[in-house]
Amino acid sequence: MTPAPARDAAVAPPTVGILYPGHAAEDDYPRLAAAEPQALRLPLVHTTIGVDEHTVEALRETGSHERLAEGAGRLQAAHAVDALMWACTSGSFVFGRDGAQTQVEALQEVSGVPTSSTSLAFAHALEALDVGCVGVAASYPQPLAEHFRGFLTEHGVDVATFAAEGVFTAAEVGHLGRDLMLTMIRSVDTDEVEAVLVPDTALHSLDWVADVEHTLGKPVLTANQVTVWEGLRLTGRPMPALPQLGRLGRTTTPSDASGASR
Repeated sequence: MTPAPARDAAVAPPTVGILYPGHAAEDDYPRLAAAEPQALRLPLVHTTIGVDEHTVEALRETGSHERLAEGAGRLQAAHAVDALMWACTSGSFVFGRDGAQTQVEALQEVSGVPTSSTSLAFAHALEALDVGCVGVAASYPQPLAEHFRGFLTEHGVDVATFAAEGVFTAAEVGHLGRDLMLTMIRSVDTDEVEAVLVPDTALHSLDWVADVEHTLGKPVLTANQVTVWEGLRLTGRPMPALPQLGRLGRTTTPSDASGASR
């Protein structure tokens, strides 16, 4: 791999490389970085996806090591990063808990920096918030969404309420707005639910997390939000104050050498 450009870690903000599949809500990341230039950098590379379908088969191909390693090579040829995130929930949870861990371990071997994925970020965020009972508001079709339920169960999380919106492609999800997201969240919010999870990086969310949390009065964890938080956590540097991350942004846990090791 071509050596990454050098940078002065003493003055530069933490830099989290983002591997994002295709095109949908990737603009969440540069918009956040532009709003908080002294707090973080989020260079992003689009990985190839094969076919844009919310099916297990398509997403296992999207999350294949060959596609991720190729994207990591392009990213690191242009940017020096402190950590790397595979910003795709479904392209990681479809492999199950152990498979998701193996996926990021293999990617970390290629990248040489602490590496994790959005699925593992959800698990770590729930641990950091000490949340054990959740509601899930998924944009996916039911068969795919069930894999996320199973992934959470493997991590010891109680999924008390669950809804699948049935959107078949990431491109379609990218056009969904705040009002529909809030409707989805409210449909799974009950008294027993400690936090609501919205698990699709194709859904815009970073502009709305704090507002939606205020409306619900409890944590809301969205895919792009936990991806940024996990990447910053893995840098081993102090968590910057980012209102866009909601309550999670005020919470941290010790970082590990790999997102797969927790």
